[in-house]
Amino acid sequence: MANNTNEPGQGSTTGAGAPAVSDRNSLTVGPDGPIVLHDVHFLEQMAHFNREKVPERQPHAKGSGAFGVFETTEDVSAYTKAALFQKGCKTEMLARFSTVAGEAGSPDTWRDVRGFSLKFYTSEGNYDLVGNNTPIFFVRDPMKFPHFIRSQKRLPDSGLRDNHMQWDFWTLNPETAHQVTYLMGDRGLPRTWRHMNGYGSHTYMWVNAKGERFWVKYHFHTNQGMEFFTNDEAKAMAGADADFHRRDLFDAIARGDLPSWTLSVQVMPYEDAKTYRFNPFDLTKTWPHSDYPLIRVGTMTLNRNPENFFAQIEQAAFSPGNVVPGIGLSPDKMLLGRAFAYNDAQRYRIGPNFHQLPVNKPRCPVNTYMFDGHMAYEHSGNQPVYAPNSQGRSWSDATGAVDDGWEADGALVRSAYTLRADDDDFMQPGILVREVFDEAQRARLVETVAGALLGGVRSPVLERAFEYWKNIDPDVGRRIEERVRSGTAPEPAAGMSEA
Repeated sequence: MANNTNEPGQGSTTGAGAPAVSDRNSLTVGPDGPIVLHDVHFLEQMAHFNREKVPERQPHAKGSGAFGVFETTEDVSAYTKAALFQKGCKTEMLARFSTVAGEAGSPDTWRDVRGFSLKFYTSEGNYDLVGNNTPIFFVRDPMKFPHFIRSQKRLPDSGLRDNHMQWDFWTLNPETAHQVTYLMGDRGLPRTWRHMNGYGSHTYMWVNAKGERFWVKYHFHTNQGMEFFTNDEAKAMAGADADFHRRDLFDAIARGDLPSWTLSVQVMPYEDAKTYRFNPFDLTKTWPHSDYPLIRVGTMTLNRNPENFFAQIEQAAFSPGNVVPGIGLSPDKMLLGRAFAYNDAQRYRIGPNFHQLPVNKPRCPVNTYMFDGHMAYEHSGNQPVYAPNSQGRSWSDATGAVDDGWEADGALVRSAYTLRADDDDFMQPGILVREVFDEAQRARLVETVAGALLGGVRSPVLERAFEYWKNIDPDVGRRIEERVRSGTAPEPAAGMSEA
């Protein structure tokens, strides 16, 4: 196994001082298989990252949300048996929107990816869909996630944010190109939360009543239309009202201007994933709509503001590991890592019984064998605290294949995904720049990136950044370099170091 380090014979270690095998790849069953529980280094890194700061969210600290209802208006029972996605079903829900990198007191209009987290209080348990306002992400292995977030945070000596650190990480990880292109484009500055789309981002599994399996991607399209700030508008707003997005959502709902989104899904037949031209579980990729068109599901409407921000928004806890019958996970390594990390972060941030708080409590009966811990309130009286038992308390013991699983085979490895024909990090962002953006959007992209690079990015990272953009699109890369070399680029947009 290759051991790529900066110095021969040197590398990182575990917290116990033993050599760490890899800080880039988690331990999986074959290159494309699931992460294993005994990847001690990954679990140590992620569990410690969850506890790295005092308990504000790490990341996604700055945000707000509202309650609402999701109504399934179409018949998608051919794809899933999940109760909330049966035609006519109305499900109470909570939505939380956020920035990623800024602290709780930072302006919410900085250029950044926006979190788009949804909790559905279904009759079968809580279902959490934890995504962003972009359909992709920066990395595809959770081992890289703590490193990525730290590169967007603050320097260890000055405590300041740093563009050089951001671009150093991005250019050393070409898989970031697609998300960085979204971030530097118009979608990096949504005008309001009401005027942005949301995505599940990951690939999930749906299972119908016959046990047939499908791969799906979620798309929430705003019914208000997409609108964006310019760099100058965002910079001005960050100084004028650091809570503009929070205020806008609260005020809109208070005056009865209820925001809504239409949910559609892309559905991929289970067997297609094995031979599709690029890895459909790669979080840095989108599925072309020409191959898998959107199928409408229903409408999400936010209709009620929180009565107490701390109790109902700050203490809201989301995890993509919270699924219900008819919905499952996928071999997406980032999704599998998040399924552990999110609930673990909540146990640290809020406490081991965070699921008992009213905002997180399921609306269906609960019979759990988790007991005691700090701030335990709900309890099972004097019923048996162990399973199996002979005293009449029910317990679960399903064996054999699960209906929301998949097959995996191979040696335990630390490896990137197996490359497929179209698994190129720069192909999709290049298409985004050339075929989705118009010339005005490309010009704004050049302005934004050049401004960011002039914000303290130094050699050799600066040269790598030029090459990074030329790999995305030669013309855009050339224009960025010319602007930076001439020193004519504008100042970085508001929050550029918070991207």
